[in-house]
Amino acid sequence: MPTLFRLLITLLFLAGLVFAGMFALVSFVEPQPKQVSVRIPTRDLLGEGDSAAKPPAIPLPNVDGSPAPANP
Repeated sequence: MPTLFRLLITLLFLAGLVFAGMFALVSFVEPQPKQVSVRIPTRDLLGEGDSAAKPPAIPLPNVDGSPAPANP
């Protein structure tokens, strides 16, 4: 039984350290907002370009309004 109490006390102590660290971050650190802009080329959005060189990692979007072909 002493080993169980020692384990529980150790876990509670570690949980208290984590809680104290989170509380300190919330209390003392003030985030500085900044504007971030990333330029994405239109060809990447529409799935155009050299598709024969590299297969797309994601399916291409259906931008022309026609039904998508069925995959076998």
